[in-house]
Amino acid sequence: MINRIRALFAGDDSGQPPQDPDKRLAAAVLLVESACADGAFDDDERATVAEILRRQFELSDEETATLLAEAVREQSNANHLVRFTRRIKETVPIEERGELIELLWEVAYADGIVHAYESNLLRRLAGLLYVSDSESGEARKRVLARLGID
Repeated sequence: MINRIRALFAGDDSGQPPQDPDKRLAAAVLLVESACADGAFDDDERATVAEILRRQFELSDEETATLLAEAVREQSNANHLVRFTRRIKETVPIEERGELIELLWEVAYADGIVHAYESNLLRRLAGLLYVSDSESGEARKRVLARLGID
């Protein structure tokens, strides 16, 4: 599954071009939004977002810091998320969008607790990305199991 997620964001060995930077920024903004939904972007959440960006996009530390800074700037200036979810819908096959929801749940659980605002945001994002409630719920369960949270 990790290889599919990497291929989703970074291109693959089939000769397809590397991932569209706009898609990468859109995903990063959604990750930052997930981290900020509870009103705080703490160190655990920042580290989780940075690690996800590094891992998914195969970025250097410097590239990760640059993308994260740009995503934070975009997220703080955005008055809605439709622009970012639209970019994901345009560039990510529907069958693979649940994997992004799983990453968003990972960020939401980075501080060990999911605030009601975070859950609400994830439900809205799943709807905007056409990910079913059941698929989002399964993604959440995978994150809980992986993180060892009851």
